[in-house]
Amino acid sequence: MSDKISVFWFRRDLRLEDNAGLSEAIRGDEPVLPIFIFDVEILDKLNDPKDARLSFIHQRLAHIKNELKAMGSDLDCRYGKPIEIWYELAKEYKIGTVYTNRDYEPYAQERDENVAAYLNEKGIAFLDFKDQVIFEKNEVVKKDGLPYTVFTPYSRKWKAKLVEGIAGDALSDSPYFKSYDSSKNLAKSLVKINNLAMPSLNDMGFKASEIEAPQSKVKRSIIKNYTETRNFPALNGTSKLGVHFRFGTISIRQKAKAAAQLNDTYLNELIWRDFYSMILYHFPHVVEKPFREKYSYIEWSDDEPSFEAWKEGRTGYPLVDAGMRELNATGFMHNRVRMVVASFLTKHLLIDWRWGEAYFAEKLLDFDLASNNGGWQWAAGCGTDAAPYFRIFNPTSQMQKFDKNQEYIKNWIPEYGTDAYPEPIIDHKMARERCLERYKTGLDRAAGVLS
Repeated sequence: MSDKISVFWFRRDLRLEDNAGLSEAIRGDEPVLPIFIFDVEILDKLNDPKDARLSFIHQRLAHIKNELKAMGSDLDCRYGKPIEIWYELAKEYKIGTVYTNRDYEPYAQERDENVAAYLNEKGIAFLDFKDQVIFEKNEVVKKDGLPYTVFTPYSRKWKAKLVEGIAGDALSDSPYFKSYDSSKNLAKSLVKINNLAMPSLNDMGFKASEIEAPQSKVKRSIIKNYTETRNFPALNGTSKLGVHFRFGTISIRQKAKAAAQLNDTYLNELIWRDFYSMILYHFPHVVEKPFREKYSYIEWSDDEPSFEAWKEGRTGYPLVDAGMRELNATGFMHNRVRMVVASFLTKHLLIDWRWGEAYFAEKLLDFDLASNNGGWQWAAGCGTDAAPYFRIFNPTSQMQKFDKNQEYIKNWIPEYGTDAYPEPIIDHKMARERCLERYKTGLDRAAGVLS
């Protein structure tokens, strides 16, 4: 191709509408070629040859590819190491500028730094934009410029920033919710190209998954009634949009605007996403270590039989077991239940939160490093929570409170109430006392070492 082009690199933003980086690309003077790279560095770490997330991504890319073909263009999909793919692209195309949306995970930042350095050497600009969060990096910080480490004051500042410069406090009028019109001139802004090959799942050593992702469209009534229904796993009371936020098949701006109009509790859930993304950006050590160093002195158990029972949903605690079976079968788990099963693993079984985090990372359709890590550290008491020490969920009372008729439990545990269902693998009272003692010992040890 002799004429200079721009490239838009899809990553966690698999949509054509309201896409920040794509919108910026089509405003440029060069025709735009959309690309996607199946990153071998990521795919090689997947254990399941039928990984549902990869199937979801592949299906979504095929959809985007068809949309682009209808406009006389195409999606250039490749498989390999990103830096090597960029070597190829720079040889095949006369590239002027590369546009993309930012990713805040440590691996992604390192990848982008390497790609940007190579492109800059070739005289190619690398421009990235904010798209998967409302606020990023240092946009919401304390007066002294330091990042928040507790959610509540962060959320207050987040909401205050949203309405800065606006008469009144109409959150939905915030310019941070403004959509990027990346469809108006898209067709005439694209490189005219067709019949580009797309690697199949089989080409990459995978197979299609039988697990289907939840729909991306949600009834307004679910968001409107979210405060009242969100804690009850038997109800259709949550949006189940996590996988769509994770891979950017929907716009966070559009959903946050709707939440600001309909339900503040749901908006808070979206603020948590921003909060944990900010924590990961400023404190990358959380990927491997506790947010609070003193919790690295907690002595964890390496009880693999109990860990296997937890994974398979046979602990004898129905709410825990139902949650794990739902996860294994669907790639989804209700958020209230996520808190209970994570607390059970870390506080009842005293198994390292990183074991549970890794298992969720393997199974969750909506796996997001920042949110998964933040949630597990919250459950283990070693994260950004202000008063985590004595919070130990009682899985039985949680069941009685949030699934009192056992509708959720019976749906996932058909043998519940029969002799086939196992007895509890550990006594709650004993486990709670042991946990408090173990934590106290670890924190006392930390105080002696770190003082």
